[in-house]
Amino acid sequence: MKDVAARCGVSESTVSHVVNQTRYVAPETRRKVLQAMRELNYHGNAHARRLARGRSDFLGLIISDIENPASPGLIKGFESAALERGFDLLLCTTNYDPERTRAAFRKMVENKVPGVAVMTSRVDRSLADVLIANRIASVFLDSEPPQAFKSNIRMNYAKGACEAIAYLCNLGHRHFFLIAGPQNRPSHVALRKAVERALEERGIPYRGAEGENTEESGTLQTRRLLSEKPLLSAILCSNDLTAIGAMNELAKAGLHVPEDVSVVGADDIRFARLTRPPLTTIRMPMEQLGRLAFRTLEEMLASSRHTGIERTIDTELVIRESTGQARGQAANPSTGSAATEPVLR
Repeated sequence: MKDVAARCGVSESTVSHVVNQTRYVAPETRRKVLQAMRELNYHGNAHARRLARGRSDFLGLIISDIENPASPGLIKGFESAALERGFDLLLCTTNYDPERTRAAFRKMVENKVPGVAVMTSRVDRSLADVLIANRIASVFLDSEPPQAFKSNIRMNYAKGACEAIAYLCNLGHRHFFLIAGPQNRPSHVALRKAVERALEERGIPYRGAEGENTEESGTLQTRRLLSEKPLLSAILCSNDLTAIGAMNELAKAGLHVPEDVSVVGADDIRFARLTRPPLTTIRMPMEQLGRLAFRTLEEMLASSRHTGIERTIDTELVIRESTGQARGQAANPSTGSAATEPVLR
């Protein structure tokens, strides 16, 4: 830093303000400093900067599974928003493992991050208290109401679920099968309840099973269902991977989507539009969620009391070609009666 200052004929503090963006520096002076930094191959010491400030330039992001196809959108949204505001990203994954989850929270505390977005709904309450005790601003997904240093973003699963059920019913569907996600994860409990409520409001019975949110699980649950030779009109899945597995198994059984069975997924991952046929799905806007999580953290950090915030983000139905008119039944949104449907064999 002394060498850069000497070459430019400015003080070391001016170089520091350019490096750290802590005070206005005249554009011409800033240009000279940056040019000298390039010529001298000078880079700021992030570790020293953290020690001097007593806090990190990183914001934390904790997610469940890096291999989940929905994760890239979430990471992209959060990181893009953070970089725009001069923050870097400290990313941790839990893989749904309690010890890894605790280790992720410890890493946030040890690195003195000013804020962390916990974008997994499966977190022990005591871990949230650790962040609050260390005065680290946090935003959680589908968690308890907000308080100081803790905000919550609630995913409105009901909106997309109601749109999906209304759309299928208007196409004449009356025989539904639901492959729900793991019921030890609050987000999947919420989605299942939203679908159940939408069906119950229309007086439509359904069959259901619990899956594992994988293509293999969708295949297995659909195979079990077809072995029972049920009346079947539409399959609703907890995520798009499950739906892809279901469609593959229907094809193996000689059934056509959507002519014989309509299939709906959830998430709207990139692969959803690449399936054959392209998958109708309940979109979870993950990139938007990432940006909203950052914005919520930023507002908390700007508040002298670090006041918690409650936010809601909507889901929505994305209609593609895996859903169509129910076989042997005319669409009639005004009635729950159904014409005779053949048993799938």
